[in-house]
Amino acid sequence: MATPVSFRPGVTDTGQRRFEQIIGNSPALETVLEKVERVATTTSTVLIEGETGTGKELIARAIHTLSPRYGRPFVKLNCAAIPLDLLESELFGHEKGAFTGAIAQKIGRFEMAHTGTLFLDEVGDIPPALQPKLLRVLQEQEFERLGSGRTHQVDVRLVAATNRNLAEMLARQQFRTDLYYRLNVFPITVPPLRARQEDIPALVAHFVELFSRRMGKQIDEISEETMAAFKSHPWPGNIRELQNLVERAVILANDGVLPNPLPASPLDTFASPNIVSMSGNSAAASVPMTLSDSERALIFRTLEATGWVIGGSNGAAAKLGLKRTTLIHRMKKLGIERPARRAGLPEVLVTPEPSETPAEHDQSLGAC
Repeated sequence: MATPVSFRPGVTDTGQRRFEQIIGNSPALETVLEKVERVATTTSTVLIEGETGTGKELIARAIHTLSPRYGRPFVKLNCAAIPLDLLESELFGHEKGAFTGAIAQKIGRFEMAHTGTLFLDEVGDIPPALQPKLLRVLQEQEFERLGSGRTHQVDVRLVAATNRNLAEMLARQQFRTDLYYRLNVFPITVPPLRARQEDIPALVAHFVELFSRRMGKQIDEISEETMAAFKSHPWPGNIRELQNLVERAVILANDGVLPNPLPASPLDTFASPNIVSMSGNSAAASVPMTLSDSERALIFRTLEATGWVIGGSNGAAAKLGLKRTTLIHRMKKLGIERPARRAGLPEVLVTPEPSETPAEHDQSLGAC
């Protein structure tokens, strides 16, 4: 069975408002959009908080779009993407000759955003030495370019965003208290994708349509297995991760059906009802495995796959991302015996590492 792609991406309505590119109608998202509507018509500073990849810039754009400043500049700057010694110039501009390499006058983002909205992403990455200047322009709406004593007046509405915990940064004296409270006039917390699972089908359909059109591929259905995998995934990268995985799935799709692009993890294998035990029998689906059981099964299956070669570039240790000696220690702790000790099975093959002496190699073999 497969699910037809019947969702229509585009906008989400809340009352009489339309939020372009914001997909979903979960309660968690609706709460955010209600706050956006309330604050958009004001000139108040907004602080958008949330994990990376949750769509904080889309929320900032929605605030600008619904505000009286719509049609005027919406200027954005990722503070974490600019070298610290250039960030002040990016914000406030500089005069010709203000510093080495300043061969012409430069207009800063505050001037670009005059009468409009300035979106400062990753505001928590602004260095402490620059924070007082940002505080001043927020309070007084005035600043000086680097290399100039002339004061410029601006009319800018600031929307800031961060995925860092500014309250914790205050406690560590990494962020100014007065600037924090000036930014935190109206906080909005964007929920992670795992808190709005109801929106996943609509988001998947939106990205399927986007990438299938871009790649010239026809995707008619989303398999139930794929949709179930999407709904159960924890999404540490949030919507950005979902977008990238859907793009991968569209690339891999055949016969108009979207496949499951999520990689199979060892834990997924252990949780499945078809686990093969070390004796070769299928484990009952109702019998839960402990962490030690899972680790033992993974090590055993890897050893079998490598022909019981532990060391070397193609050995089990390398495939498990462990040092050879660490793997041998884990085998001993988990009771995984060398096949040579079991009738009819060959000796375990351990290729000495280049840095080992023959004596060290022999000693490591005896560890298990």
